[in-house]
Amino acid sequence: MSGLTITGLRAAHGRTPVLHGLGLEVEDGVLACVLGPSGCGKSTLLRVITGFHQPTAGKVAVGGRILNDDHTRIPAERRRIGYVPQDGALFPHLTVAGNIGFGLPRAGRRERVAEMLALVGLDGLGDRHPHQLSGGQQQRVALARALAPRPELVLLDEPFAALDAALRTDLRAEVAATLRQAGATAILVTHDVDEALAFADVIAVMRGGRIVQTGTPHELYHQPADPGVARTLGEANLLPAELSDGHATTAFGVLPLTMEPQAARRGVVMLRPHQLRLAAAPDTDTIEARVTARRFRGHDYRIELAADSGHELPAPLIAYSRAEMAPSTGQTAHIAIDGTAHPFEQPTPALQPVPSRATRTGAP
Repeated sequence: MSGLTITGLRAAHGRTPVLHGLGLEVEDGVLACVLGPSGCGKSTLLRVITGFHQPTAGKVAVGGRILNDDHTRIPAERRRIGYVPQDGALFPHLTVAGNIGFGLPRAGRRERVAEMLALVGLDGLGDRHPHQLSGGQQQRVALARALAPRPELVLLDEPFAALDAALRTDLRAEVAATLRQAGATAILVTHDVDEALAFADVIAVMRGGRIVQTGTPHELYHQPADPGVARTLGEANLLPAELSDGHATTAFGVLPLTMEPQAARRGVVMLRPHQLRLAAAPDTDTIEARVTARRFRGHDYRIELAADSGHELPAPLIAYSRAEMAPSTGQTAHIAIDGTAHPFEQPTPALQPVPSRATRTGAP
């Protein structure tokens, strides 16, 4: 058993509080990701877990073994936690084998190093030095070194940030596969949404020194707890609405909801950009809007739209469109909605309800 449990964690830098009663639970064998903007406390959280930074309150336990609480502080070298920093931090004077085997007991060291080289796909490179490896190979060595002592938990502090885009995509898939093959419990810290969605079984969204929502990538993307989480996981259109009986009355008409609201009330719903379908001609359930900007993204265009003032919709509305169907800047498009809207439990004051202009009673 190697799951992580954190409760009521508080930490500070000098007199400046950083973590504010943070709680997090990662089950045994799960690949988790802590996702959040720079300055939200992600790196401090990792440093507390590893034992490099002393919290002011709270409990940290791995595999049921308490590492930090009001009475206990296990030093970093006894925590059985593997750590992969952003730059790999390999010893330049040691070979690949020497780096992986550093700190391992002599008995069985050679066999364990060979096992790790095979696991990360670096067979035959044990005699090389770090400067003879590519950036991706260096990060694989750092991962092998972290896994070699059979840690109860592996922490990865934005280890792909310095790599080019193509290598980053390939390497994170390889690292995830390696960790799963090893049966490791791991936590990746990142501010890259694509990285979090592709890597993790579970994502914990961090904001202002707290975990604000934890769930699978699918849950967080489609059912975020609040507008902040929605925008952390990707672009989102937030529409004022009247919520009742499993439906939202919006400027686009009546939209089905992902969940039943607690009570009939004014509120806000979320639509992801891919849910806005653009047509050249009007229909009974479309709204007319002008294209204010578009950006080519390779596989599609990102379209910004402004509806006329009578609809009181937020500007811009964001839609994604296939290249052959993407309207040009300045053109008029007609927007229809696909799928369900997601309501937020707490309304957003900046958005006001608007009258319905069309009727829509079911999802496609």
